[in-house]
Amino acid sequence: MIDAVATDSSSTSSNDKPRRTRRTRMTGAERRQQLLEIGRTLFATKGFEGTSVEEIAAKAGVSKPVVYEHFGGKEGLYAVVVDREMRRLLDMVTGSLTAGHPRELCEQAAFALLDYIEEYTDGFRILVRDSPIPQSTGSFASLISDIATQVEDILGREFKSRGFDPKLAPLYAQALVGMVALTGQWWLEVRRPKKAEVAAHLVNLAWHGLDGLEQKPRLIGHRKS
Repeated sequence: MIDAVATDSSSTSSNDKPRRTRRTRMTGAERRQQLLEIGRTLFATKGFEGTSVEEIAAKAGVSKPVVYEHFGGKEGLYAVVVDREMRRLLDMVTGSLTAGHPRELCEQAAFALLDYIEEYTDGFRILVRDSPIPQSTGSFASLISDIATQVEDILGREFKSRGFDPKLAPLYAQALVGMVALTGQWWLEVRRPKKAEVAAHLVNLAWHGLDGLEQKPRLIGHRKS
């Protein structure tokens, strides 16, 4: 599918004869990408409910049927946007885990999430909102769980070498990744301290927390269940 798009306004020649507006053609793939970028920006700033097909079409300079033709409606466009962002974040985190030392691996995972927040802010704002429609790649919570699974193997090896029960690694992986994700949401708004300092503090808490880990932690309060 090819869409025609006006690029030049009408003008007159030296003898005042009108010149026809020149138009360039946008391929179907280019139009789809344009709609995805426009939708991504609107969903990030206004949310799913606050965004309309009319506004998406208007910003793209097309009619509403063009949006329906590419995505079947607002829901379809939103689903593609969310799925793309979830895959991008997961790829960035899993692709970052290249070091050999466990502490550096934790640093790489923290940096990957903070890098995503910094470079793809609109995408992160969309992901942390509760999705109004089911996604093929799941929810943000399931994405965090997927990332924790990558960290789980690292912690399992570390637990085993220190004499801890490696079966507890999934619990600690969820806790550590969740800590980074929630801190990332806070840092998204304040943007201070600098990214490297945030990563250093996160890893400091995680690593030295593991250093002082009790093999059989106990509660000191009155509540036991």
